[in-house]
Amino acid sequence: MGEFDAIRPFQDDEVPAVLQRLCGDEQLVQMLAQWRFPRAAALLPRLTAQLVRFGLRREVRGIRTVDELQHRLEPYLDQVLERSTLEVTYSGLDNLARDVPHLFLANHRDIVMDPAFVNYALYHAGHPTPRVAIGDNLLQRPFVSDLMRLNKSFIVHRSVTGRKEKLAVYQSLSAYINHSIQTGHSVWIAQREGRAKDGRDETDSAIIKMFCMSRRSEPFAEVIRSLNIVPVAIAYEWDPCDLMKARELEQRERTGSYVKQQGEDDRSIAKGLTGYKGRVHVAFGKPLLGEYPDARSVAREADRSILTSYRLYVSNYLAYTHLPDVPDQPLGDWQAQFPEAVLREETARFNQRLQECPAEQRTWWLRQYANPVISQLRQLSFLEAVGEQAEQQG
Repeated sequence: MGEFDAIRPFQDDEVPAVLQRLCGDEQLVQMLAQWRFPRAAALLPRLTAQLVRFGLRREVRGIRTVDELQHRLEPYLDQVLERSTLEVTYSGLDNLARDVPHLFLANHRDIVMDPAFVNYALYHAGHPTPRVAIGDNLLQRPFVSDLMRLNKSFIVHRSVTGRKEKLAVYQSLSAYINHSIQTGHSVWIAQREGRAKDGRDETDSAIIKMFCMSRRSEPFAEVIRSLNIVPVAIAYEWDPCDLMKARELEQRERTGSYVKQQGEDDRSIAKGLTGYKGRVHVAFGKPLLGEYPDARSVAREADRSILTSYRLYVSNYLAYTHLPDVPDQPLGDWQAQFPEAVLREETARFNQRLQECPAEQRTWWLRQYANPVISQLRQLSFLEAVGEQAEQQG
């Protein structure tokens, strides 16, 4: 068994066998049948399953490598984006060298679509797609694990509890990420464990420390530079899972805990894929190649890049103005950034979606959209203060 076999993505020589296994997976076939042909699946479940299985086998015929699979999947992602987004834009791709692997450190809002949007941008810009870190809590069913590992995902074992076990997991994860970069493979990972359900994007310095665990004998700054860390800010005009997140946050605040319902992660994935997102922007920052003395300084710089490049939409500004405890920070004439037609349309959508949220959960719903405004204002105020201080000292 290889050093990383328990967590790594599938390799090209494993692809045909895994695809055949998936074609015979009853859970996957039933799920596809119910999604693609819901009425037929209810009336004639066996016949519908047979038709789906036949179509699946035909679709994967001739696929021998991971790259071939991603080429085959690209038109389907096109369809998902066409149906669920109004516009997808990117910036900062010119910061990336084509012949250098990068460690993409991203804010995290959606389980599947965050890395999918990064992949989509890199694929169409002629860059190799990265390996993607995914928690084992999302891989409860074998076919989900197979699908994700076929698409360059590697597993982060979050379900371990013991201190020694956790240390071993992080050591292995660190070694695998460094091995990937050193062998020419880019990596995508979230800036902290789990999605930022409250809209507050903050890099966990423990993630930065983990990157360096397997190379403790080397100078910290050199290890960080060698990883070519690129902060990535992903901004959704509308989050398809916003009501689910608001319910969880309100319950956690009120009771002190939240227990996920069975299949809740699956529903989040489905909603994130198919739900309306409006406009989406992905901003790639500049690689972090400075002299960083410790993990906290790297995290601060990643936050600066992510928060200042995060694109704010009408939904964000409206949520900020509707918050009952809005901070005393002036927004200026933010409406001037948007055409009148966009302001009208998105204000109507905002009011409708706010009304759909139960009254006791609305503050949490608003905070999801308002917190990016608050974070950006604080970051810009901090940078302005630093600049003034530097001028005075100069």
